[in-house]
Amino acid sequence: MIDPQVLSVGPLWYVVFLLSLTCHEAAHALVAWLGGDPTAYYGGQVTLNPIPHVRREPFGTVIVPILSYVLGGWMIGWGSAPYNPSWQRRYPRRAAWMALAGPMANAALVLAAAAGIRVGMALGAFRAPGRLFGRQLFTHVVMATSAGPAEGLAVFLSILFSLNLLLGAFNLLPIPPLDGNTAVGIILPEGMARRFAQFGHNRSFALLGLLLGWTVFGYIFGPLFIAALNLLYLGAHYS
Repeated sequence: MIDPQVLSVGPLWYVVFLLSLTCHEAAHALVAWLGGDPTAYYGGQVTLNPIPHVRREPFGTVIVPILSYVLGGWMIGWGSAPYNPSWQRRYPRRAAWMALAGPMANAALVLAAAAGIRVGMALGAFRAPGRLFGRQLFTHVVMATSAGPAEGLAVFLSILFSLNLLLGAFNLLPIPPLDGNTAVGIILPEGMARRFAQFGHNRSFALLGLLLGWTVFGYIFGPLFIAALNLLYLGAHYS
């Protein structure tokens, strides 16, 4: 049976998840459009309205997040922004910037959450947490100093910070079908970038890549999260 407290935070989790995914996919679509590929623009993906993104990937934006929350107490899922493969082959560097745009949108949301946390602390509404374990990693990045609306805002900012740190970092892994597999084209010679991106289109590698990426990321996220906390609370020395 799900803990009632976990269940009560579920709607807030979904709001943050949908916001994070929408910004991620809209960033992909916008940079592709600016780079000369209007496919996602015509598909309605250059928008912060979540509805077109949900319509495109209902399984990854509705079913999987709810199941992952019920089973694990936190949300994960996916969306997608369409693009023209011939445009990617012709302009691999532009496609690399398109791929990088999604994780950078997540990074921007991490910074926005951090700014909100620091402002709340300066106003006396928030305080740094103690040691964090398990699910607390996501929902207790910052604590309210009093009951009331500040508690809900603290949970919102905590989820916004931790979920976007996870989404951004995971998608940067240079493994197909993750964004990092195409984004590395920014630092590669154009011909090599083109071949590297095409390698990621092989569907036989997609599931293997996701399994490998999630296994590797299990060793990365813990230290990354602690490092992010220590940057957020300079001098706190979380470990």
